[in-house]
Amino acid sequence: MASDGSLTPPLRSSEPPDASITSGALARRLGISPTTLRSWDQRYSLGPAQRRRGHHRRWSPQDVAMVEEMCSLTAAGISPAEAARSAKKRAHAAAPQGQGERPVLPRSATATRTSGKAGSRGSPGLPLGAVRAECRGLARAALRLESVGIQEQLNTFVQEHGVVAAWEELMMPTLHAVGRKWETSGDRYVEVEHLLSWHVSTALRNAQLLLGLGETRKGSPPVLLACVPGEQHTLPLEAVHAALLQRSRPVRMLGAAVPAEALIAAVLRTGPAAVVLWSQTRSLASTPLALHLLGMGWGVNGARQQAALVLAGPGWRGARIEGAVQPQGLREAMALLAPESSDLSE
Repeated sequence: MASDGSLTPPLRSSEPPDASITSGALARRLGISPTTLRSWDQRYSLGPAQRRRGHHRRWSPQDVAMVEEMCSLTAAGISPAEAARSAKKRAHAAAPQGQGERPVLPRSATATRTSGKAGSRGSPGLPLGAVRAECRGLARAALRLESVGIQEQLNTFVQEHGVVAAWEELMMPTLHAVGRKWETSGDRYVEVEHLLSWHVSTALRNAQLLLGLGETRKGSPPVLLACVPGEQHTLPLEAVHAALLQRSRPVRMLGAAVPAEALIAAVLRTGPAAVVLWSQTRSLASTPLALHLLGMGWGVNGARQQAALVLAGPGWRGARIEGAVQPQGLREAMALLAPESSDLSE
């Protein structure tokens, strides 16, 4: 993250003056869809200053700085038309006299808001810390409620890196940053968290299609996934579900707030290889339910590996339940639930 708290890092000083990037690379860096980038060019003339007929458009550092300013202003709540006028005016004012090439705007300048409306809203940056560049692009798209850009970035990352890496290196860091932002901003960013969560869920549920996976192995007992009674947070379980499908493991998802009686009935009906019981909060983590499941003796008779009860989530932190396992993170959970295969992205 830049020193001013902005999401996009400054261009490295080691880059040559004529360094340029493609429209696709710029869209990924800024967290917007290529369609949005083209629309800004058509509507507001926010395109590359230098164009070569018959070639892909290339964006110079000066062009990038102007579009970064556009992104910063729209994220602060300024209308696209007003933001475009301001970005072009700032670039024109900073241009050396007699030169048509746009200069690189200093980050301190792009962080300054000339509009009183933008200044009253405060800095829109998310507290991301040291993360992958893709997190910054995703965060930008989320702050602008850019649905198309959010989904494109999530889908692309899942396709290129697999479910486990997508969850641990992209989805979770960005979701946590959004959560910290609204907690410290008077609940002003709740809509950002809701939208981002919905698109993360969409990417996880579509992972089988995105990765072109076939059917799971037939004849094997499934892994049963459920939230404890009263628990509504399902995203981590959806990540487990998608990761198991990527490893061709049969899985059954029961979802949020599963009543104890229904969970017990599902265990008896399916004879699962493992039960994953998720709890986000300690007050909902039911030790009696976990002990009851351990005492049921479920699983497949004669199986080489004993059926496992996996207690997942921070709600179980500190619980000491003999016979149950408590993985720390999705990668460790996969090592327990699907030890015979590795993630396809690795």
